[in-house]
Amino acid sequence: MRPTGRRKPQTLSQREPILNIPGVITMLAGMMILVHAWRMFILDPETDTQVLLTFAFIPARFERSLAASWGFPGGLAADIWSFVSYAFLHADWTHLSVNVLWFVVFGSPVARRFGALRSLVFFVVTAAAGAVAHLVTTDGQSPMIGASAAVSGFTAAAVRFVFQRGGPLGPMRSTDPAAYHVPALSLPDLARNGTAMGMIIVWIVLNVVFGAVSLPIAGAEGQIAWQAHLGGFLAGLLLFRFFDPVPA
Repeated sequence: MRPTGRRKPQTLSQREPILNIPGVITMLAGMMILVHAWRMFILDPETDTQVLLTFAFIPARFERSLAASWGFPGGLAADIWSFVSYAFLHADWTHLSVNVLWFVVFGSPVARRFGALRSLVFFVVTAAAGAVAHLVTTDGQSPMIGASAAVSGFTAAAVRFVFQRGGPLGPMRSTDPAAYHVPALSLPDLARNGTAMGMIIVWIVLNVVFGAVSLPIAGAEGQIAWQAHLGGFLAGLLLFRFFDPVPA
């Protein structure tokens, strides 16, 4: 009896998932969505204000005269956790959607390369770097919320390798898992890579134009915290090698 040549139907477990997003990216993005839904649908306005005063990043916390007059909740602990907790708060659904989408697109290749633990630490570090940049460049009464600084850090990390030959977006690109473990560009090589530098230049110009010039953008009720975005991006670009498990 000859074989018919028909392929055996794949079971559900054998099929490729429609959205192959790393678990750590799904978890972080899910936390952002749940926090925003909690604020929008459960909290009353007064309680939500207290949440913002406790978890948003507000430089006035670190100016004694302003901190005393504002009476921020959370004390010293909030002074510390707000360097990261602000990343899980968003102005509205559009602001949240843009950050989550960008995070999924550029955070996923980084998470596949770094793994879950490194990705979590990288998120914390780049979010904190954005907060520090905001602290040293803005006045004490400019609160900041949103994951954009951390997302910018992941974007910068992705630029270090996704455009490499054999990488996810480079020449001879591949869908093989090995594509996420190609050797990364060094900083001098990055400067000579036209695609990578084009991405960096466009990203910087957009942030400066929409932030410094205060042009309106969907999902942003106030001025864009472009300094924080740059802080997160530079941290991601420069600290990448300390997180990268792939030998140079």
